[in-house]
Amino acid sequence: MTRTVFCQKFQQELPGLNTPPFPGPKGDELFATVSQQAWDEWTQHQTRLINEKHLNMIDPKARKYLNEQREKFLSGESFDQAEGYVPENKDK
Repeated sequence: MTRTVFCQKFQQELPGLNTPPFPGPKGDELFATVSQQAWDEWTQHQTRLINEKHLNMIDPKARKYLNEQREKFLSGESFDQAEGYVPENKDK
Protein backbone atom coordinates (compact mmCIF):
# COMPACT_ATOMS: atom_id res chain seq x y z
CA MET A 1 0.00 0.00 0.00
CA THR A 2 1.32 3.42 -0.98
CA ARG A 3 1.88 5.91 1.83
CA THR A 4 -0.04 9.16 1.30
CA VAL A 5 0.43 12.64 2.73
CA PHE A 6 -1.55 15.86 2.57
CA CYS A 7 0.82 17.69 0.22
CA GLN A 8 1.54 21.27 1.24
CA LYS A 9 2.15 22.27 -2.40
CA PHE A 10 -0.87 20.69 -4.07
CA GLN A 11 -3.21 20.83 -1.04
CA GLN A 12 -4.48 17.29 -1.50
CA GLU A 13 -3.73 13.72 -0.48
CA LEU A 14 -1.07 12.29 -2.76
CA PRO A 15 1.50 9.48 -2.61
CA GLY A 16 4.31 10.47 -0.25
CA LEU A 17 8.07 10.12 -0.42
CA ASN A 18 9.53 6.67 0.26
CA THR A 19 12.17 8.07 2.62
CA PRO A 20 13.01 11.52 4.04
CA PRO A 21 14.90 13.53 1.40
CA PHE A 22 17.71 14.26 3.87
CA PRO A 23 18.50 13.58 7.54
CA GLY A 24 17.32 15.66 10.46
CA PRO A 25 14.15 17.49 11.48
CA LYS A 26 13.71 19.29 8.15
CA GLY A 27 13.93 16.01 6.25
CA ASP A 28 11.33 14.51 8.60
CA GLU A 29 9.05 17.52 8.09
CA LEU A 30 9.29 17.25 4.31
CA PHE A 31 8.69 13.50 4.52
CA ALA A 32 5.43 14.19 6.41
CA THR A 33 4.14 17.08 4.27
CA VAL A 34 5.44 16.77 0.69
CA SER A 35 4.24 14.40 -2.01
CA GLN A 36 6.53 12.49 -4.34
CA GLN A 37 5.13 14.54 -7.24
CA ALA A 38 5.96 17.86 -5.54
CA TRP A 39 9.46 16.64 -4.63
CA ASP A 40 10.12 15.44 -8.18
CA GLU A 41 9.01 18.81 -9.57
CA TRP A 42 11.22 20.60 -7.03
CA THR A 43 14.33 18.56 -7.91
CA GLN A 44 13.82 19.36 -11.61
CA HIS A 45 13.38 23.06 -10.82
CA GLN A 46 16.39 23.01 -8.49
CA THR A 47 18.56 21.58 -11.27
CA ARG A 48 17.42 24.36 -13.63
CA LEU A 49 18.23 27.02 -11.01
CA ILE A 50 21.69 25.56 -10.36
CA ASN A 51 22.48 25.35 -14.08
CA GLU A 52 20.99 28.64 -15.29
CA LYS A 53 22.20 30.73 -12.35
CA HIS A 54 25.60 28.97 -12.29
CA LEU A 55 25.30 28.22 -8.59
CA ASN A 56 28.33 26.79 -6.83
CA MET A 57 27.01 24.34 -4.26
CA ILE A 58 30.18 24.71 -2.19
CA ASP A 59 29.16 28.34 -1.54
CA PRO A 60 27.02 28.64 1.63
CA LYS A 61 25.10 31.56 0.06
CA ALA A 62 24.08 29.36 -2.89
CA ARG A 63 22.89 26.59 -0.56
CA LYS A 64 20.96 29.14 1.53
CA TYR A 65 19.37 30.53 -1.64
CA LEU A 66 18.27 27.05 -2.78
CA ASN A 67 16.85 26.27 0.67
CA GLU A 68 14.82 29.49 0.54
CA GLN A 69 13.61 28.69 -2.98
CA ARG A 70 12.68 25.14 -1.93
CA GLU A 71 10.54 26.51 0.91
CA LYS A 72 8.79 28.93 -1.44
CA PHE A 73 8.29 26.31 -4.16
CA LEU A 74 6.85 23.67 -1.85
CA SER A 75 4.60 26.08 0.06
CA GLY A 76 3.01 27.53 -3.06
CA GLU A 77 4.62 30.97 -2.72
CA SER A 78 6.15 32.87 -5.62
CA PHE A 79 9.61 31.45 -6.42
CA ASP A 80 12.47 32.35 -8.75
CA GLN A 81 12.51 30.98 -12.27
CA ALA A 82 15.55 30.04 -14.31
CA GLU A 83 15.76 32.94 -16.77
CA GLY A 84 17.36 31.00 -19.62
CA TYR A 85 15.05 27.98 -19.37
CA VAL A 86 12.65 27.37 -22.26
CA PRO A 87 10.29 24.41 -21.76
CA GLU A 88 10.54 21.73 -24.44
CA ASN A 89 7.67 21.83 -26.93
CA LYS A 90 6.35 18.28 -26.87
CA ASP A 91 3.96 18.91 -29.79
CA LYS A 92 6.80 18.87 -32.34
